[in-house]
Amino acid sequence: MHPQFEKLMAEATALTRSGDLKSAMAVIATAMNRSPAAAPTRPAPDVPDGGVIDVVARVVADAGATPVEMPGIAAQFVAGRYAHRAGTRDYKLFIPAASAAKPRALILMLHGCTQDPDDFARGTRMNTVAAEHNALVLYPAQTRQANSQGCWNWFKHNHQTRGRGEPALLADLALHIAQSHDVDPAHIYVAGLSAGGAMAAILASTHPDVFAAAGVHSGLPAGAARDLPGALAAMRGQSGGAPSPATRSGVRMIVFHGDADATVHPINGERVACAHGAGAIGIEEQQDLVVGSRACTRKQFKDAEGRVLTEQWTVRSAGHAWSGGDPSGSYADALGPDASREMMRFFLQH
Repeated sequence: MHPQFEKLMAEATALTRSGDLKSAMAVIATAMNRSPAAAPTRPAPDVPDGGVIDVVARVVADAGATPVEMPGIAAQFVAGRYAHRAGTRDYKLFIPAASAAKPRALILMLHGCTQDPDDFARGTRMNTVAAEHNALVLYPAQTRQANSQGCWNWFKHNHQTRGRGEPALLADLALHIAQSHDVDPAHIYVAGLSAGGAMAAILASTHPDVFAAAGVHSGLPAGAARDLPGALAAMRGQSGGAPSPATRSGVRMIVFHGDADATVHPINGERVACAHGAGAIGIEEQQDLVVGSRACTRKQFKDAEGRVLTEQWTVRSAGHAWSGGDPSGSYADALGPDASREMMRFFLQH
């Protein structure tokens, strides 16, 4: 990890413990701006609730209502709003071209901090992949009232259990959209980046009856933290140990993480994979696998029947960004393997 980044994060931890959350958030923003893997940033606003636990993403000018161009395909990218006992969230929904077949799947996509659905759709190119597979893609938007930087609250204890908070809201939203569009409930999946990846891991833990598989990109395992100091430690890779029983939900998992990620330590990718591959009896590993312009290591955790429970991709020299994405969106790395295509392949494999 970059020494200056580590020093600043230690300072932020000390400020948090002293109760000076506003100063701690300012130091975190400085650390992200100086991170060697970070994209150009804008200054972070004041954070009265101490809720910035992710990279400060750069602004994408006018992402537009339709973040993917597909000539000749009558697809839609529509806006909606969902009211729930845990709060109200806007969302964008990608609907593939009408066909005789009902939609094959629904992917719930959870953005990182300061991103929005348009930006995240553009950066991941997931709509293009979904169009090829007749799948819906749902992008809920976090509100600045719930978190001042638009982060999903993965690090707060009241958003880590079934039946309350953001896990309840997001799972119910996914079920609502699936029912409204006649998606087979056995083919609902969730994926996310960074804070969104951490929330995807939580949803795999809290709602294994809703999500058949999950994708965690540059995220953290469920239960990695329950407060701000714990989150800072987890992001530095200082927390961990044996996964709790709650994380071993049986939900299939695909994990992507860059080994040069200076924002969320790469050990977190290993921890996510190990937590969800705990029931595997064998691991098949491919090293020096070159996909795109980056070398990778891919591990597949398999059960007794040879089925892949967990697939872990470690992307060499990649930072805190969606692998194989479109750099016109924030935090997307065009050089690596296409995480969106690999996730879709993994989701629909069984």
